[in-house]
Amino acid sequence: MKRHLGVSDAVVIGLGSMVGAGIFAALGPAAGAAGSGLLLALGVAAVVAYCNATSSARLAALYPQSGGTYVYGRERLGDFWGYEAGWAFIVGKTASCAAMALTVGAYLWPGQAHAVAVAAVVVLTAVNYAGVHKSALLTRVIVAVVLGVLATVAVTALTSAGTNTARVGIGSDTTVGGILQAAGLLFFAFAGYARIATLGEEVRDPVRTIPRAIPIALGIALAVYGLVAIAVLTVLGPGGLADATAPLSDAVRAAAGADWLVPIVRVGGAVAALGSLLALILGVSRTTLAMARDQHLPHFLAAIHPRFGVPHRAELTVGTVVVLLAATTDVRGAIGFSSFGVLAYYAIANASAWTLTPQEGRPNRLVPVIGLAGCAALAVALPLSTVISGTAVLILGAAVYGLRKSRTDSSRH
Repeated sequence: MKRHLGVSDAVVIGLGSMVGAGIFAALGPAAGAAGSGLLLALGVAAVVAYCNATSSARLAALYPQSGGTYVYGRERLGDFWGYEAGWAFIVGKTASCAAMALTVGAYLWPGQAHAVAVAAVVVLTAVNYAGVHKSALLTRVIVAVVLGVLATVAVTALTSAGTNTARVGIGSDTTVGGILQAAGLLFFAFAGYARIATLGEEVRDPVRTIPRAIPIALGIALAVYGLVAIAVLTVLGPGGLADATAPLSDAVRAAAGADWLVPIVRVGGAVAALGSLLALILGVSRTTLAMARDQHLPHFLAAIHPRFGVPHRAELTVGTVVVLLAATTDVRGAIGFSSFGVLAYYAIANASAWTLTPQEGRPNRLVPVIGLAGCAALAVALPLSTVISGTAVLILGAAVYGLRKSRTDSSRH
């Protein structure tokens, strides 16, 4: 595949995944779980994300290939764990694609959210099909627009007459379980940094580029999320934020004289979701490519387009599945399910990083330990229905792997 992405391109792709629809959609449900402990939950999610990013960066520098933790798990822990990571990523992130597509529809045309979602998936699949460089250029524009909208929201909220900094304080409604559940939901918005690692075969000088791009993108995203969360809390408070269906729109509406901003924020939310969806389709198709190369998925999905240099069959297949999900599923359920799958994926990444030697660039031992424990804690703290369905899907993946391995061993004998 063509290596034409530099540090700035990789950072922008990561930002396009993180500073996306999560900030427009996840704050409300997270506030409902954490109450006045929302900022603590954001901090917990950021710590886990930092550990995951550090582990992923060290592994990506050692294994600069498409597939991310699918490759790391396979190389460091064995074939099964690599497969399980890839399975968790594809299933979880496909659900995430559907959630982002539905967010586009909810912001642009609530009455026809599913139809708009389907159209968005079709258009962005075509953009990715034409080549990753075009995707990176489009993502630059999207990130610039979203950052501009978020900055405007933050300034408007923090300078409005209705601002009350006392609403940011932590009250008696805060519980450890609520903070962990909120952190799990907010992690959905942080998880995009791994998109950089899954583009290992398309990045120039991956040994230097990937470890630099991941923490830069994560740091920028954390700063943006923290500023916006504080701004919205000062206007709506934890209770108002928990009840808000469109938190940022509600915040600017509550700010005195800021009604004119509401349509702009709605457009910003749609653009943010498009940015996330663009990068998600990109990442899922690359992991699908890596698993198809190793015969864990049908091998025809490993084909690379001779002109555009992209895994076109994998991209078309992923796009088709997401279209079906976007036409039939619910956005809140998709977000929870995606979070569980992605946390399982990063748990395997941290376990893989633990096995690195100092000569291979092993991070401080505490990093993968905190990352692995954090992923497990956030996953089990999610709503019970999500934990049950997510666990069932992981078990199904293990069963499929076992069946395939049994058939392969039988054919050899």
